[in-house]
Amino acid sequence: MTFSWYTRALLALASGVLLALAFPNYNLPLLAWISIALLVLASYGARLRVSPLYGFLHGVAFYPICLPWIDVVMQQYGDVGPWTSAGILGLIAVAGGLICAIFSWGVALASRKGLACVLAPFLWVALEFLRGNLPIIAFPWNLIGYAASGNLALVQLTTVTGIYGLSFVVAGYGALLAYAILSGRQLAWKSLIVATAVLIFIAVGGRFFVPNATPRYIAHLVQTDFAQSYTYPPDWMQTHARDLDQLERISIGAARDVPGVIVWPEVPAPFSLQDPNFAGRARQIARDSGQDFLVGVEDWKRNATGKWIATNSAVLLDPAGQRIFTYDKIHLVPFGEYVPLRKWLTFAGKLTADIGDFTPGTEYRVGRLPGGTFSVFVCYEGVLPGAVRRFTANGADLLINISNDGWFGRSAAPAQHVMMARVRAVENRRWLLRDTNNGYTIDVDPYGRTVAKLPTDVRTELEAPYDFRSGLTLYARFGNWLPWLCVIAAILLLSFAAIKRSA
Repeated sequence: MTFSWYTRALLALASGVLLALAFPNYNLPLLAWISIALLVLASYGARLRVSPLYGFLHGVAFYPICLPWIDVVMQQYGDVGPWTSAGILGLIAVAGGLICAIFSWGVALASRKGLACVLAPFLWVALEFLRGNLPIIAFPWNLIGYAASGNLALVQLTTVTGIYGLSFVVAGYGALLAYAILSGRQLAWKSLIVATAVLIFIAVGGRFFVPNATPRYIAHLVQTDFAQSYTYPPDWMQTHARDLDQLERISIGAARDVPGVIVWPEVPAPFSLQDPNFAGRARQIARDSGQDFLVGVEDWKRNATGKWIATNSAVLLDPAGQRIFTYDKIHLVPFGEYVPLRKWLTFAGKLTADIGDFTPGTEYRVGRLPGGTFSVFVCYEGVLPGAVRRFTANGADLLINISNDGWFGRSAAPAQHVMMARVRAVENRRWLLRDTNNGYTIDVDPYGRTVAKLPTDVRTELEAPYDFRSGLTLYARFGNWLPWLCVIAAILLLSFAAIKRSA
């Protein structure tokens, strides 16, 4: 089957659009299952010199449609103009398009020897893995597997493979669909029908075989609901005293009624235990409630040279108000918590919310609550499967995610963010308590069910049941074995195709 170049271009653009529509807030996940088929069709048999164009078109269509919130955040909190913010989103689309260009080039090369549809799922997952591990610009947001993660049965695969297993399944189905269309063989169509039937059976019937998890403890997740700002006046604590009084009453009252740890989100305001006013209030909450209090703060400390540095941290106070645990966020957000290449990217100076850049932490720490161990990861770290599994591998029996998604406003970003964080619970087979400033605050069981949640943009508390679970899933134990296998398989298949072509 031969396509003209403009038909291939239209197929590539359509594949990017369909994949974007699979994610929130469009919420049409079934489109992801055919998006890869369109890109394979666009690339199959294309001239090698032209083939990268089709993957590039896929990327430049996908990113702006799927991530328009980047433009909003840059304008609202980066203090940049609409043309600059659009340019930044455009650069992200170009970078993503260049990665997708490798996919189209690989499919075109492998098609010369009939290996394109075999290569496609391996190469797609390998490139997703690359996208999530690039220095500075790593951005594993909305991997294609997340489009299938909303199904309770399908998402259980991630306990073995991580999210990349779902990506492989979705990309593999698309490759099989493309093969059936390209070959026209009856056997190919029969295989596609069987694969579709099996997937439907698992997706519809498999949920009845997913066990229920029984909680024994209660956490109080407090949604602080502060308006987001990138600057805070010196008198912020005084002008917001009533708000803080209300949060104090909510926290203490809830914990007195039903004993359990109190959790506040990633720092949504100038919260620091080096500030005597906030430190006194935080200790008061722990003492008056008689419970542990986990709170996100900006933590100031001296480094090895004696210089003061700031970290984005989570601190646990015991019922006596003493600090007993601190985790410093390791994976900081470029242009949000630090500005890489600051000397050259002068436009980004106002994208940090505090004085200077945050300093990343270095240790995947495990703390202790009554009943078991826990770890906390902060905001963006929830989209990094390899990072979160490190906490479980280090001995955490409960996962807590604190986040401030107020930066995103009411865009699609918070819904996309929680979609990805939810998978971390299943990958590690742990309860996940996720507390945010203004949404989405949720409680997820080890199988991915949302047990409890709060509405967005309200100041209140969620009574979140949970339990501690030990043992390691295959993914938590062995990590990203599948994407590495895909990297090796993709290299071997491409090498074989290239060698055979030149022979």
